[in-house]
Amino acid sequence: MTNQEIIAKLPYSKPFLFVDEIVQIDENGVEGTYVFDDSLYFYNGHFKDNPITPGVILTEVMAQIGLVCLGIFLLNDSFNQRSSIALTSTEMEFLKPVFPNEKVIVISEKIYFRFGKLKCKVKMINEREEVVCMGTIAGMIV
Repeated sequence: MTNQEIIAKLPYSKPFLFVDEIVQIDENGVEGTYVFDDSLYFYNGHFKDNPITPGVILTEVMAQIGLVCLGIFLLNDSFNQRSSIALTSTEMEFLKPVFPNEKVIVISEKIYFRFGKLKCKVKMINEREEVVCMGTIAGMIV
């Protein structure tokens, strides 16, 4: 399965698709990117006159790239239209703000994938190679 095929299988669409590119993926992890366009709806009221990306959105980006893309890759052909990956837990530490028009890189390392549950160690870095946030994220294949 190609990286574009994985992105096409994601159960999201704009404006809630937060994956631009999968840079690398294998059975142990994934690396992908996303650019936060300044026209995204959540910037309109999140810290007026100085918008920053909400932590819940940063978590969603890490979930889409670091958990769902990896889960689709691991399931390969058994992931279909009726399949989905439901978030079950997160533990995040937010270290730096992400501003409109910033590109971020998500790096996810598989901790385990068994009995339909995928758990990963994830981190997000900015283009200056600073860690923006990091933690663990888990989900169930349903």
